Amino acid sequence: MTDTDVRQAIAATLWSELGALEECHALNASAFCRTWRVQAGAARWFVKSVPAQWADRVEAEADGLAALAATGAVRVPCVAGPWRCDDRSTVVLALEWLDLVRPTAGFGARLGDALAALHRAPCPLQPPRYGWRRDNRVGATPQINTPTAGVEAADWIAFVARQRLGAMRDHLPAQASLAPLRHAVDRAIDALPTLFDDGHVPRPSLIHGDLWSGNWGQLADGTPVIYDPAVSSSDAEAELAMTELFGAPPPGFWDAYRDRAGLHPGYARRRSAYQLYHLLNHVVLFGGGYADAALQAARRVASTRATPAAP
Repeated sequence: MTDTDVRQAIAATLWSELGALEECHALNASAFCRTWRVQAGAARWFVKSVPAQWADRVEAEADGLAALAATGAVRVPCVAGPWRCDDRSTVVLALEWLDLVRPTAGFGARLGDALAALHRAPCPLQPPRYGWRRDNRVGATPQINTPTAGVEAADWIAFVARQRLGAMRDHLPAQASLAPLRHAVDRAIDALPTLFDDGHVPRPSLIHGDLWSGNWGQLADGTPVIYDPAVSSSDAEAELAMTELFGAPPPGFWDAYRDRAGLHPGYARRRSAYQLYHLLNHVVLFGGGYADAALQAARRVASTRATPAAP
C-alpha cells in the first residue's frame, strides 16, 4: 500500500470511531510507529498506527495505560481504541492529546508523590504476583511477563534472571564483539541472590516500566503525566533505577517519594542490576554504542559483595 492508501484507511477508521475529522496531520514523534495529530470535533487526539502484524504493540500500550489509570494514583492519557482499519492492514490507537508545559517549581515533588502512590496501590494481579497478565513491549523489544507462582524474594530473583536479564541477553545481536557482554550478563545473573541478602523482599507493585524523562511531563495546572508504559507487577526499585539511568529525577522527587513510600537502604546495591536490563535493551534497539555502559553495569552487579552478617 502507498502512504496515501494508509493515510486514507486511517482517516476512514478515525472518522468512523471518533467523528468528523477536521485534521489528520502526520507527525514524526516515535521511532517505533507512525504518529498523527487528529482533530475530531472539539477533541484532539495523538494517534499511533502500526501494521496489523504489530497490533500487539498498541494493544499492550492501551492495556498498560488502562492499568495505570485504574489505580487513580497518576495521570495518564485517556485511551480510545485500538481499532483495526477496514482494509485489515493497519491498527490505530487514539490517545488523549495533552498539552505539556515546561515543569514548574514543585514538579519533582508532585511526580515523586504520584509515583509513590502508584507503587503503594494494590497489586492489580490477584493474588499478587510478579509479572503481568500479558506480555508487552519495552520500546520495540518484547517484554516477557509470565507471572510467578509466589512472591518470595526467590520468586522475584528468578523472574529477573529469566524474564528480564536472561531474556534481554538472548535478544542481543549475534556479534562476536558482544561475547564479553553476554558473559558478563551471565555472571550478573549468578550474582543476583547476593543483592537480596539484606532481607529486601519486593512488594509486587504496578510500575510504569520505562520511566525516564522522555516519558513524563507536566500539564498547565502542574499535574504530572506519564505515558509510553511497559507495565508489570515488579519491585518498585526497578522503576526508580530507570528514573536515574539517563539523568536524575527533578528536584524534590526523592524527598516526596521517601515520605510516602519509603526506600530500602539496600536500593543502591540493586540499582545497577535494574538499569542493566534497560541498557541491554538499548544495545538491542540502537546498536553497540551502549554496549560498554551495559558491560560496566553487568560487571558492577557481578562484583557485588555480600552484606556483612550482623554481630
